[in-house]
Amino acid sequence: MATPTTPLLKDELDIVIPTIRNLDFLEMWRPFFQPYHLIIVQDGDPTKVIKVPEGFDYELYNRNDVNRILGPKASCISFKDSACRCFGYMVSKKKYIYTIDDDCFVAKDPSGKDINALEQHIKNLLSPSTPFFFNTLYDPYREGADFVRGYPFSLREGAPTAVSHGLWLNIPDYDAPTQLVKPRERNNRYVDAVLTIPKGTLFPMCGMNLAFDRELIGPAMYFGLMGDGQPIGRYDDMWAGWCTKVITDHLSLGIKTGLPYIWHSKASNPFVNLKKEYNGIFWQEELIPFFQSVTLSKEATTVQKCYLELAKQVRAKLGKVDGYFNKLADAMVTWIEAWDELNPPKGAITTTNGPALKSKEKGAPPGFIHHGSPRTQDFRDSPS
Repeated sequence: MATPTTPLLKDELDIVIPTIRNLDFLEMWRPFFQPYHLIIVQDGDPTKVIKVPEGFDYELYNRNDVNRILGPKASCISFKDSACRCFGYMVSKKKYIYTIDDDCFVAKDPSGKDINALEQHIKNLLSPSTPFFFNTLYDPYREGADFVRGYPFSLREGAPTAVSHGLWLNIPDYDAPTQLVKPRERNNRYVDAVLTIPKGTLFPMCGMNLAFDRELIGPAMYFGLMGDGQPIGRYDDMWAGWCTKVITDHLSLGIKTGLPYIWHSKASNPFVNLKKEYNGIFWQEELIPFFQSVTLSKEATTVQKCYLELAKQVRAKLGKVDGYFNKLADAMVTWIEAWDELNPPKGAITTTNGPALKSKEKGAPPGFIHHGSPRTQDFRDSPS
């Protein structure tokens, strides 16, 4: 009998899912996701019961939990928007994160085989990137590829990969104007390639099929202030992507895009999307030049320091575009403060709402439902 293989990074990766509905879509992903721990961030009405298929190991947080865990700092977490997913990044204690939307299903490769998107993301993250010099044969670390003639040998060690950005078959990730012009367009092209996005080049990061090294870049993965009470939506992942790219460039880290594909099953309403995107469509013409020209100091040697410098420049330069960006700059600072409180330096295991946790309890902040372990606990009614 063949010995079962342990899934890659089984104990080092969390899967973060934002949702407002029952997670029936997990049945399709069971062969790939069941060995891993899930963090489910419930958006919208916190009294609604979200059903999760049996057999998954997960924690579920709703808005009441966010408020209880973060207190006044909960203001930095968006409400009624998938941007709430970044709360899951903050409370995770794993090295890696994979995040996926609940309308994304398992895709098939050209041979008809189911694509294990998570496995490909892990392969992307565990191999270096090439941000400083473009390799025309794409990812030189993949099997069957290498560095082409003329590629500097001094750069062939590459850079650590911080982000793996996956793509989608079927419904493309279009903005509302493009959706309205091309309502029936579908992406049926499977391109078997992984690229490193060159240093100095921005890109539109989509959050529905995304993995990253939380220890390398986690504090930069803030999805901004979107949704309820905000003048903009559907730019949460874009904002995180622009901030992350500037910081990875500064810290000599890499970002890959391409494989893996997921099957994006449902097109969102373009008229609703247009209402959410309207301000962003205009503002991005100011935002892109800002991110293209922004510089970080030599003193910015950590992601947190980089992000705080960026927040300061957002206030100084984008605050003139609209007062919303002053509010966003404040939220960026609050996000870093909350991140550092929940993720103290190693060796100092503390919580924001109580005494130090014992090592076995690390990763269990008050205010969540945990399922799948020998013990099922509900901390929501615990005394604070």
